[in-house]
Amino acid sequence: MDRTRSVKLGLGVWAPIVALIALVVLTFLPTPYVIQRPGPVYDTLGTAAGADGEQIPLIHVEGAETFETAGTLDLTTVQVVGNRERTPSWFELALAWMDPSRAVVPLDSVFPEGVTTEQRDERNATMMVDSQHEATAAALNELGYDTGAEVAVVDVVEDAPATGVLQADDVITAIDGTAVTSAKQLRQAIQDAGGDPVELTVDRGGDEKVVEVTPEKQVDGDVTTWLIGVTLRTDYDFEVDVTLQLDNVGGPSAGMMFALGIIDTLTEGELNGGENVAGTGTIEADGTVGPIGGIRQKLYGARDAGADWFLAPSSNCDEVTGHVPDGLTVISTSTLEESLDALEVIANGGDVDSLPTCDVVTSP
Repeated sequence: MDRTRSVKLGLGVWAPIVALIALVVLTFLPTPYVIQRPGPVYDTLGTAAGADGEQIPLIHVEGAETFETAGTLDLTTVQVVGNRERTPSWFELALAWMDPSRAVVPLDSVFPEGVTTEQRDERNATMMVDSQHEATAAALNELGYDTGAEVAVVDVVEDAPATGVLQADDVITAIDGTAVTSAKQLRQAIQDAGGDPVELTVDRGGDEKVVEVTPEKQVDGDVTTWLIGVTLRTDYDFEVDVTLQLDNVGGPSAGMMFALGIIDTLTEGELNGGENVAGTGTIEADGTVGPIGGIRQKLYGARDAGADWFLAPSSNCDEVTGHVPDGLTVISTSTLEESLDALEVIANGGDVDSLPTCDVVTSP
């Protein structure tokens, strides 16, 4: 009996020691995951710290009358914990798995193989700049301004259909005789051609040329895309000088909220009725609102920042349903116009329940 008790006592002493050693080992073992958590929230109608630490307005307008605003139109962000140089420990991942405001995602989905943290940050910064241009164009288009859009070639892919036909800085003014007003429209026209040759009218240094390009097929699963092998940019000539400034935030997801902030700044009255509204979504010059990443973390970030309402891209609704934190009302949107309609209802104290949501109703 004494021997049995001794063995049990020994096991009882060693078990927590072994567990502690295992925990320490797991703490230092690399993991193939990173953690997404709510990031800072910025009011597009307010200010943020600039590079020198001084507060500067997120939206500054010259060349047009501006108006007082109230409430908030918050853009939301996501922070990533970890990178290829240092991934979170298994202990950190376990804590994140138990926190509904955080998400554990594969490392490769955020930091693709062969892409350094610096390269990723540079790409995100470029996407933010492009998003700001699109936000300004969408807002000014909505207000009836001429944005003077021009679609230009940034680069031509080697051995692509456009190689030797198009070159950097070519401005594509028409496709098959139809005026080109956006990169999105041009891509869609190429897609609609279904592989048939397309005729492009090009302004090259002031000289107009007409060239023909035959798109090539690219198949990804069940999706077929027709490409000519160019990188495009859209240049604008805005009648109003709009400066958007936000340091240390990258990616395209602030586009819709910036567009709403610009419209509120340039129009009389309070677009949000003085309410605290947050949201997210990419934006295109034609007002199309697109999906973003980290929607669940952004919901929690908005709620914690004091927002009562959240405008979410309808294309993210499958990730929103069942994950809305208490105290936050989510309204789905797919266009800038729908977002403005929702804000009008909120501002007037209307029937918010009539607005589209991300709730999914199933039949019994």
